[in-house]
Amino acid sequence: MATREIKIFPDPVLRAETKKIDKFDDELQKLVSDMFETMYFSDGIGLAAPQIGVSQKVVVIDYHGDKYTLVNPVITKCEGSVVNEEGCLSFPGIYEKVSSPEKISVDFYDEKGNEHSLDLDGFIACVFCHEIDHLNGRMLIDRVSPVKKTFIKKKLAKREGSKR
Repeated sequence: MATREIKIFPDPVLRAETKKIDKFDDELQKLVSDMFETMYFSDGIGLAAPQIGVSQKVVVIDYHGDKYTLVNPVITKCEGSVVNEEGCLSFPGIYEKVSSPEKISVDFYDEKGNEHSLDLDGFIACVFCHEIDHLNGRMLIDRVSPVKKTFIKKKLAKREGSKR
């Protein structure tokens, strides 16, 4: 296992099209292992492959000890709406209240190629939606008002400028 660098907005890989996984092999196992390691190292509860520069449809989640690996996930049903405060490893230190579905149904494969379907509600549904959004190039900044979007961009630019 190895930690990988988390890509920070506006890195173009975060918007790149992701490819479906068609081989459930050792390479995928290593990617999943590295993703969990990176997520834990960064104190996250979810991580999508584009966040570590890999344009593939893979997500890992650990929510209160329940671990999920989502390969080629598809949300098949959404119901309701709820507002939660969300953060994102690609937007370090930024937390915003955003709306997401209250209930979802999702189909996916695990890292061994086994098919799964889950019905989720509450905050875990929000986590799944957030991470699956990454696979479609959609991020936290896309789910806030134009004023908040400008504020977030300025905050990240200021932080980046202070690193130099």
